[in-house]
Amino acid sequence: MKNLKIIVEKHPDGYVAYPLGLQGAVVAQGATYEAALADAKSAIQFHIETFGPQVLEEDDVLEAFVAEAGVLV
Repeated sequence: MKNLKIIVEKHPDGYVAYPLGLQGAVVAQGATYEAALADAKSAIQFHIETFGPQVLEEDDVLEAFVAEAGVLV
């Protein structure tokens, strides 16, 4: 068992979730926070079963931060 941090974003039309500390692209979605998180967990399990445990990065993500920065558009 390995615990991964999962980012869950709220959008106007639902939620998007993706893990940190995993090689490759795994993105999940759902109408609710819980649905997106469940979809992410299922997608992560499938990704590891398909590509092997080597997709787990050696260094654990200790913390994740969300920062906001203004940019010219």
